[in-house]
Amino acid sequence: MSITVLAPPPPARATVPRTFAAMMAREARVMRKNFLATFTRVLVQPVMFVFVFAYVLPKLGGGAMAGGPGGPTFSTILLPGLVGSSIIMQAMMAVIFPLMMELSWQKSITDRALAPVPVPLLAVQKIIAAALQGLIGGLLVFPAVLFIHADGQSPEVHVDNWPVLIAVMVVGALMSASGGLLLGTLMNPQKVQMLFAMVLLPMTMLGCVYYPWSALDNIRWLQIASLFNPLVYVSEGLRSALTPEIPHMPVWAFMLAIVGGTVLLTWAATRTFTKRVLT
Repeated sequence: MSITVLAPPPPARATVPRTFAAMMAREARVMRKNFLATFTRVLVQPVMFVFVFAYVLPKLGGGAMAGGPGGPTFSTILLPGLVGSSIIMQAMMAVIFPLMMELSWQKSITDRALAPVPVPLLAVQKIIAAALQGLIGGLLVFPAVLFIHADGQSPEVHVDNWPVLIAVMVVGALMSASGGLLLGTLMNPQKVQMLFAMVLLPMTMLGCVYYPWSALDNIRWLQIASLFNPLVYVSEGLRSALTPEIPHMPVWAFMLAIVGGTVLLTWAATRTFTKRVLT
């Protein structure tokens, strides 16, 4: 009687795609575990803005039609800007604060740096994961802005161009995530409060969230200075796709800025990230 000896299976060989997928699965698990906290963080500020400007002020008589009689409601102007602001802010925060902890206090980035993938690809993985959180933030805010308003102040939304809408949301989220990765690798964790005072707050207030960029014609210097704000292009892009009747930038202008900004920030962020991880 012969005995057949089975050979042991070959060891699993780590590949770059498999390792990348495993890291993305880890991010998805963390995101799912913290979904309630993320949901609350995403919605609180936009809902408060919408409640005050689109519901309370019109009830008090101070929220008249933003464009004059027969013009667009303030909710119509506000919706694209708040969706864009949520995408930008959530994507940035999703990468900045975890990265600061991983690079300084917990040093947990070392474990993933030993994975069989190039360090720049690890940076790209962080950008993609943060961009997904930014997209989720924008999608969560959209219905809140759409349905919270006083009588007669409902936003007039019409998707004029689906490809532009999808491109602005996806590429805008990638741009903000790469910008967050760059800031996270450059900033000192002890000075994180400066991030809100010097970057996030001015970006939100001057990012054409509460008014279209064309409304700054009478403040020409501010209109030109705002072109350095990436949120301006995302807000104008969403305004072009969701509320095309409101004046907005040409498609070529905001798409060139968003795509070019994404490429530039991704290149810079991967370089600074690699330098921080390897030193």
